[in-house]
Amino acid sequence: MKKFLTLLALAGAATLAGAQAWPSKPIRIVVAYPPGGVSDAVARALADKLAPALGLPVVIDNKAGASGSIGVDAVAKAAPDGHTLGFAAISPLVLNPHLGKSPFDPAKDIVPVASVMYSPVLLLATSASDAKDLPALLAAAKAKPGAVRWATSGPASLGHIMLEQLKAGAKVDITQVPYKGGGQQITDALGGQFEVLSVNSAPAILQHIKAGKLRALAVGAPTRVDALPNVPTLAELGLPAANMSSLFGIFAPAGVPPAVLARLNAEINKAMATPDMRARLDAADNVPTGGSAADFAKQIAAESQNNARVIKAAGIKGD
Repeated sequence: MKKFLTLLALAGAATLAGAQAWPSKPIRIVVAYPPGGVSDAVARALADKLAPALGLPVVIDNKAGASGSIGVDAVAKAAPDGHTLGFAAISPLVLNPHLGKSPFDPAKDIVPVASVMYSPVLLLATSASDAKDLPALLAAAKAKPGAVRWATSGPASLGHIMLEQLKAGAKVDITQVPYKGGGQQITDALGGQFEVLSVNSAPAILQHIKAGKLRALAVGAPTRVDALPNVPTLAELGLPAANMSSLFGIFAPAGVPPAVLARLNAEINKAMATPDMRARLDAADNVPTGGSAADFAKQIAAESQNNARVIKAAGIKGD
């Protein structure tokens, strides 16, 4: 027994020593999206904050594709030494696995490190619709079932889940128009190729709204967004189940030492609380979140369970 306790103490000391030696080389953050977007810009700004705090360079590695799954899979398969992290929305963990197309097990291969931000989802009308608000759009959908077309970023995307929740809550029939990329979706929206679309808030989108090319009907977010103070949330409009936003965070491969994860969580929270990081997010009406890794994990689990229910009830299939 004494020998066992000695070995246990030595193992604990070795783990602590390993954690104290971290980081021993540059840290790589795999961003699950292409360069140039809002999420990529936030990840790069966060890397710039973390580098001096950790004492070594923090580099960005963009691995886009498959709605974020390619980047998250690269993190899942990386060495669990705390030198490879991922930045992504939680969709690859809470949507794709329920469609049988995830290359990793989100419960076994990935651990949440810190919640970073949420991005409100805007429900916008195009020139193809004369609806001035969401009740008017729903009235049109009830008058002509299936005639209102809602563009999403693809089958089983967050926008698709929101649509199914809205259809169930409002008891309307709306036709989904799935896209594979945001660029073509916005081009067609400006051309009035469908009546309504759901899209994450971004400076370019807000400019189209201000120019009158698109009309904001509702927001998927815990609260109204500052740039659109007169636009209600879906919860305010009586559709709380459809009131969803995109939650982003930092992830690590399973097996990273707890002391390293705790240090990372603390440094990320500090970075996100700085005025310049908050200003960067405010410019696109994204909202910093933060908090413990345990709370982030609970949010992920709750959304995963909800998505599983919606996907099954609506018979949603992946590509």
